Amino acid sequence: MSGEQEAKGKGLLVVYTGDGKGKTTASLGMCLRAAGYGWKMCLIQFIKGSWKYGELEGVRKLEPDLELHVMGKGYVRIVDDTRQLSEHKKAAAEGVALALEKIRSGQYRLIILDELNVAAKLGLVSMEDIKTIIAARSENQHLVITGRDAADWLIEAADLVTEMVEIKHPYQMGVLAQKGIDY
Repeated sequence: MSGEQEAKGKGLLVVYTGDGKGKTTASLGMCLRAAGYGWKMCLIQFIKGSWKYGELEGVRKLEPDLELHVMGKGYVRIVDDTRQLSEHKKAAAEGVALALEKIRSGQYRLIILDELNVAAKLGLVSMEDIKTIIAARSENQHLVITGRDAADWLIEAADLVTEMVEIKHPYQMGVLAQKGIDY
């Protein structure tokens, strides 16, 4: 390994998955850590988009080191979604194209593809799209993919996988989502 590779380390493929809360939050924690080292980062969100949530403003505090792109049109087929599936697919395709552009630019040390697993599960992106994204990264670029229902092949391919498991949630006791904690 060259001196530069030792300094930068091996780029890892990280997957945060599972039914419990904390997948996006874990990736944002990684951003906070990486920002401490002056890394250039890119966060692309594939599903979120129509709701206001705290991380949008929080991420702006890490600019210009962290670049955020909200590509999704909101949660698909739940709550207040009135969009055609084709509109969600188009947004996801634009997200895949942007991810490839950002990865291939070589400008980013850490790239997070938030809710990409969910986009795949919903049929908005293909497994081939994800494989193309993974193959496009450089040897010392870190790639984080979040979202429940990660595919078995992705779990096998990843260097680090964390499954968030819900054990207890305030919603079970009638407590609704709260600012700063849930969104």
